Amino acid sequence: MTKPASILLVEDNPMDVELIIHAFKEARLKNKIHTARNGKEALEFLFGEGQYADRKQYPLPDMILLDLKMPGIDGHEVLRQIKGVEKLKRLPVIILTSSRDEGDRAMSYDNGANSYLVKPVSFDEFLKVVKQVSEYWLVLNVEPPLD
Repeated sequence: MTKPASILLVEDNPMDVELIIHAFKEARLKNKIHTARNGKEALEFLFGEGQYADRKQYPLPDMILLDLKMPGIDGHEVLRQIKGVEKLKRLPVIILTSSRDEGDRAMSYDNGANSYLVKPVSFDEFLKVVKQVSEYWLVLNVEPPLD
């Protein structure tokens, strides 16, 4: 990628949001990170609705980091809706969750997740994950055509 990639972080836990953003800064990654605090807000962002209608200000992300366990519209439903729409289905969606549940993992892949990562407990391990995710998905991976 020639410009820093745009990431949509879908996470309801403010402490996890801060941890992830801090890890990106610590890793010296220049990615633009938009944050959606719940599934409803994520879908509004992705479909360009409400406050996210201006695509110049809120372009589609290059990658989505998606938590599963959120109140209201959970990550599984967000994933189903993303992968069910032609213009969004090729966006890479990386599940980033604390759930080690085999059912969550199977459902995520069945619904089109591109990767499933369990949130590390320590900051150092989180930093390693952020660097690896960025290196693979935003540098090495050859992205599909989105139109």
